[in-house]
Amino acid sequence: MDDSTPPPASQRTGRIVRPTLARDQTGWLHWLPGLHVLRHYEMAWLPHDVMAGLALTAVLIPVGIAYAVASGVPGICGLYATMAGLLAYAMFGPSRILVLGPDSSLAALILAVVLPLSAGDPHRAVALAGMMALVSGALCVAAGAVRLGFVTELLSKPIRYGYMNGIALTVIASQLPGLLGFGVDAQGLLDESRQFALALLAGKTNLSALAIGTGTLLTILLLRRHPRLPGVLIAVAGATLVVTLQNLASTNAAHAAVPVLGALPQGLPGLALPSMGTHDIAPVLLGGLAVALISFADTSVLSRTYAMRTASFVDPSQEMVGLGAANVAAGLFQGFPISASASRTPVAEAAGARTQLSGVVGALAVGAVLLMAPGLLRNLPVAALAAVVIASAIGLIEIADLRRIWRIQRWEFWLSMGCLLAVALLGAIPGIGLAIVAAVIEFLWDGWRPHSAVLGRVDGVKGYHDIARHPEAHVVPGLVLFRWDAPLFFANAELFRDRLLDAVAGSPTPVRWVVVGAEPITSVDVTSADVLDELDKTLQDEGIELCFAEMKGPVKDKLKRFGLFSRLGEQCFFATVGEAVARYLESESVAWVDWEDRVWPARSRPGMSM
Repeated sequence: MDDSTPPPASQRTGRIVRPTLARDQTGWLHWLPGLHVLRHYEMAWLPHDVMAGLALTAVLIPVGIAYAVASGVPGICGLYATMAGLLAYAMFGPSRILVLGPDSSLAALILAVVLPLSAGDPHRAVALAGMMALVSGALCVAAGAVRLGFVTELLSKPIRYGYMNGIALTVIASQLPGLLGFGVDAQGLLDESRQFALALLAGKTNLSALAIGTGTLLTILLLRRHPRLPGVLIAVAGATLVVTLQNLASTNAAHAAVPVLGALPQGLPGLALPSMGTHDIAPVLLGGLAVALISFADTSVLSRTYAMRTASFVDPSQEMVGLGAANVAAGLFQGFPISASASRTPVAEAAGARTQLSGVVGALAVGAVLLMAPGLLRNLPVAALAAVVIASAIGLIEIADLRRIWRIQRWEFWLSMGCLLAVALLGAIPGIGLAIVAAVIEFLWDGWRPHSAVLGRVDGVKGYHDIARHPEAHVVPGLVLFRWDAPLFFANAELFRDRLLDAVAGSPTPVRWVVVGAEPITSVDVTSADVLDELDKTLQDEGIELCFAEMKGPVKDKLKRFGLFSRLGEQCFFATVGEAVARYLESESVAWVDWEDRVWPARSRPGMSM
């Protein structure tokens, strides 16, 4: 870090601080973080941002084209999406260093919608992909505006691993034919694998394309050990040079020569509102929703990672707005859905980027190439583009942490495998739908079937503890202390009643009181309140008093609104379990000598007045 860059908060104060909004960020300016950066821009940052933007361009062009082809749209659309997305994010995005653009994690999602609906028509494919970008962008902007930036936290790590591993396998399978110099007409992992095997057996492999594609892939993977080197640029430039020098170029995939990209259209994209038929609405909306969820999940994780590195704070809801604005811009300028890039952002960081201006410089440089040298990539081999996508997909695969999950929680490992199979066998769109359902079920499961315990006293240990874990615990005669480790709501209310009645039935002595240790109960709904009312009547018929201890104030407030607090009576609510036990012993005249009474007589316990 040079003297022109202000030190991060962690160096100034010794800890990470969450900065407050500047005075000129209130009101509508709050939604334009890029404008705030521009108003406070220091000229000493300019050389760093310009150099970082130019270095970024070397990666933006080949990667953007490769992901466009993998998504089922013309390669030029990748550059249009890159330019529009970077310029929009520079104004609306809160992260100073994040780089947005086409991404391998979205390629399978886009392809799953575009391929069957476009029927090979590139103009229709561009319109469908652009509409997906508009849908996902609008959803992100709307969600960010109402502060829903937390929603992607519902996707647990095992579910995300399973989904991304499935996407990686799907992307690799779709790109293998291109790596070998031929194409297949198939949809889905199983169909693509079958068609790929048949093409291999039929001898369709283009050995020249295979050599170039394999060499490109190995070069990218080897140069990952040297992050400061532009590995993708070196590999793609080398492949293009080989094709040019050896005169291997062919724009006809059926020709024996190496299939190449061909010349790109000259000029900048124009504003165009994509259109679609009525029968396309449902798949495009569903695909846009899936894209919004996955792209923001990836973007928020990457944004938080770089925020931690720079000891700064990034508002997740504003990040959602920035991502949405970038996708809307991409959709309006003949692009397709984009996301934050885990491969291009480190390039900007390593090149010394200071602010979002580095992305603006990168976008302008890409535009300059389209205006002045569109034929520069004429001989770029399709096999090299496939290698770029495959290398990125390999980077999506997570194995090491899944091994850890296998060791510590087997059922979450199998949940991850289930998500992987759903994506790989059913496709990206149904797969993300099942992943969301699995996330909701996983979220609800602990509350649906939570842990509960009957409590007792263990000699020498403060408090009251689960007698199943402490068989040596002493149970107060005639008293059931029952703890419920979850909120009470409609899905678990009857289970709560059944377990409590089982605890009463299993008591070694006739029960007079039941005290619910309610500290873990964070909420009560109408259904569970009615179950509590019925339970109280059932216990009353048996001569048993139902009481609660350590219930939180907000939960008590709900019981008061439901009318249950007054029906039970204020005398049935205690501040602590110990207070409830003392009241029971006193009111029922139960002979009980606590271990603390044996160690310290009642009038001489530590902390008690004499």
